[in-house]
Amino acid sequence: MPTENQTNLLLCQAGYEALLAREITEAGGSVTEQGPGWVLAGGARPLESVFAHLTLIDPVEVKGDSVNALAQKVADFFLASLRGERIEAAWPCIWQGPAEIVGLGRRISSVEAAFGEILKKKLARIAKLAAFELPRGAGPARGLLVYFTDFGRAFVARAGLAHGQRRMADDDLAPSRSYLKIEEAYIVLGREPQAGETVVDLGAAPGGWSYSAAKRGARVIAIDNGPLKGGALNHPLIEHRLEDAFKFAPPAGVTYDWLFCDMVEEPHNVLRNIIEPWLGHRWCRRFVVNLKFGRVDPLAFVNELRAPDSPLAKHAPGTRIRQLYHDREEFTLVGEVS
Repeated sequence: MPTENQTNLLLCQAGYEALLAREITEAGGSVTEQGPGWVLAGGARPLESVFAHLTLIDPVEVKGDSVNALAQKVADFFLASLRGERIEAAWPCIWQGPAEIVGLGRRISSVEAAFGEILKKKLARIAKLAAFELPRGAGPARGLLVYFTDFGRAFVARAGLAHGQRRMADDDLAPSRSYLKIEEAYIVLGREPQAGETVVDLGAAPGGWSYSAAKRGARVIAIDNGPLKGGALNHPLIEHRLEDAFKFAPPAGVTYDWLFCDMVEEPHNVLRNIIEPWLGHRWCRRFVVNLKFGRVDPLAFVNELRAPDSPLAKHAPGTRIRQLYHDREEFTLVGEVS
């Protein structure tokens, strides 16, 4: 795990590195460099980063003028780090870089292929165990993590910390792109709706989140005055109610297994009128709530959410706040009511 004396490379959505850098400095760290989708920092790291998707712990910088030179340097680093270590199971072998740099993806693929050939010649058994994606969920990851900042420079690390975000596969029946956000949120929470569980989806239309729960066998009450579409329309497990999401409340004595909420609303309004009553009255057991931060200072709002007197701190202290891979100017809250 990261320590205060290490340098770490934190990866995020391109365009949000300034917010990640600010998050790091407000937590007591120091930013030494940043680029599209990455921040290199020393000192303290936020314990629960909102914007980081993956942290490379104590990475080593490698440089090279050619594909073969870079591949050899990465191989030298990896082989040297294996001394005294036995690898008996699949290990993540992750190669990334900013998509914003035209042509860099082809460069990374070429270096990765050349590295693979070197590894096969040296350690064929270990090469066969390489897995080219991170383990599902949030937590430590040990393997080989490589991140290119340009054509001739990369950072390599054996240890990383996954924050849970990842790209999700679409579904042809999903009514909207927002379906991808709820699918990703399950990974961050470490749980998803089960058959027979109950879900209330506030602001459901066009129904991406409702469809996601219903396809798993959960029974959904979709609250929205707008129409449902795609796989959510006329789904036998989805009851569509044409009501105001802010005015809906469960019948006395009823607790739903899940609260979903993804509305284009001012986030303080959602905090006061949805999160606070639903958690305070224990109307739900678990929740996934998306908050738009386009018109507020996102880090100041995160501090409000984490304050000791906030409804999250009082009723769901383990809540995780993340900007998901599929989020834009928003972040997602996932948690369980205590």
